[in-house]
Amino acid sequence: MKEVIVTIQNEYGLHARPASLLASLASSFKSEIKIVKDGVEVNCKSIMNLLLLAAGKGTVLKVVAEGEDEQEAINAIRELIEVAKFDED
Repeated sequence: MKEVIVTIQNEYGLHARPASLLASLASSFKSEIKIVKDGVEVNCKSIMNLLLLAAGKGTVLKVVAEGEDEQEAINAIRELIEVAKFDED
């Protein structure tokens, strides 16, 4: 199991478009991937679950991946959230 702490960087947070991008990216990996916010854990491959987190700009999330490609999944998700900022900036 691998995990990383990330902070939402884009201006409008985890709204529909970023949630769709994140779920799509997560679904491309075989590993089970969860996002944790304030003790609430959701499946990262579900757009609806991601939206329920109501994660705005500056929200700190824990990404947890477990499976054969867990490190690649963690790296790609961190890149999307913190570096690419969901391609919104």
